[in-house]
Amino acid sequence: MEENNNYVEHDELVPHLKPLSEVSNKLVLDGYDDSFKVDDAGQKLVSLKTERGFSPDQIKIVNYFRFEGQSDPNDQSILYVIETADGGKGTIVDAYGPYSDRKLADFIKQVENIHKKTEK
Repeated sequence: MEENNNYVEHDELVPHLKPLSEVSNKLVLDGYDDSFKVDDAGQKLVSLKTERGFSPDQIKIVNYFRFEGQSDPNDQSILYVIETADGGKGTIVDAYGPYSDRKLADFIKQVENIHKKTEK
């Protein structure tokens, strides 16, 4: 069977084709070592490390990745890569589609500073 070198090259360049755990581990090594959650009111993104809350205008989403489960394509998630106004760096994961956390989805819609990096 012929090896598909384009897929290997493409896989190396596009992190979202790799497992969520692999991308998360790489981000931690890159300094994105905090995790976040949305507060009960859906108004703040809270650092699990410092317990400090951030409003949508105090965070920047510097990248995001979508993932599908290997055994179930309906098992989808999205990983947001976050930087905060005070220099904090971390991630938050949400289900994608009908299983998403409504409070988190509404919070993310309020964030104006969202970027998607493309690898070259």
